[in-house]
Amino acid sequence: MSVARAKRGAAAALAATLAWSAAAAAADPVPVAPGAVLRAIALDPGVEARLLALDPERISEADLRDTLGPAPAPRIIGLHGSVPLVTMRPFAEFLIAMGYPAERLRNPRDGSLTYSSYADSRELAGRLAWHYEREGMVPMLIGHSQGGMLAVKTLQDLAGASGEPIAVWNPQAGEAEKRTTIVDPITGAERTVVGLKVPYTAALATGSLMRVVLGQWDMVPRLRSVPDSAVEFTGFFVPWDPIAGTFASPAETNPYRATGSARVRNVDLPADYGHISLPLAAHLAANPATRAWISGYSPRDAPAAIPAGDDVDTRNLLHAADIWFSVKKHWCLEAQRLIRARRALAAAGG
Repeated sequence: MSVARAKRGAAAALAATLAWSAAAAAADPVPVAPGAVLRAIALDPGVEARLLALDPERISEADLRDTLGPAPAPRIIGLHGSVPLVTMRPFAEFLIAMGYPAERLRNPRDGSLTYSSYADSRELAGRLAWHYEREGMVPMLIGHSQGGMLAVKTLQDLAGASGEPIAVWNPQAGEAEKRTTIVDPITGAERTVVGLKVPYTAALATGSLMRVVLGQWDMVPRLRSVPDSAVEFTGFFVPWDPIAGTFASPAETNPYRATGSARVRNVDLPADYGHISLPLAAHLAANPATRAWISGYSPRDAPAAIPAGDDVDTRNLLHAADIWFSVKKHWCLEAQRLIRARRALAAAGG
């Protein structure tokens, strides 16, 4: 790496750090006024029209660059495993390299690109509500190993599993606020944290064996239950995974199941994928062959031939492509929903 390139990289990192620090310092702990989020959206009319015309399941690189890229994006909370030898930072770097806004992957408290899976699930549920109130989009959840367990438990909390209210959690202050309701940025009405829906959740190599080892007994019988608080959920499995405790074809023998209306998919990954190394995906965005394969991937279509060549590293290609497809899809759907809501507010004189 040249000195000039290194200096540019350091400057970019410093700028990103200053950006999230400034945002944290300027945050207002007071609930957001009704309609404020929608009125703050400012897109070029041409971009807005193209955005509304996009097919969420057919987002090309050009669509991403010219239309979806300038649009608001949901946050993505990447939850790493119980022993983070590999955190979710490499996967966040993959998403950023593919075109996702880096700011939407950073923890607003410390700027990191990965979150601990030892957090309280009710705290995480309250955090999602805090972001939704201020940004108009519920964050997406991607959990690796124990991180997937925390994602599922959070979904169950949002569905009212405990029967108790959940406090709004301020991630900038790092503490709960003295309220259990938010102002819905779309309707302007007051609503509880319980009942919030997460647009997309992914769980990578999350198994019951480690729930037993770590004494998380309450999650063993409900680990595969996906409630209505999930709009779309995908569970990824590695066959014969000694850490997760899975055997052959786990997507068929021990799948995630919807308890209601959630759309749930179960995907068996190639058996040579490694449990610990699943988040390592940044190399896939850097190689033109694997990047093109990922950009053209759709779970509805027969996959193209896997790229081959001495200079092509296809480790973790399948789940990286599948998650990127879903991330683009729900980014588009959430942005379209915001634009339609803003237009409706303007038409009503708001």
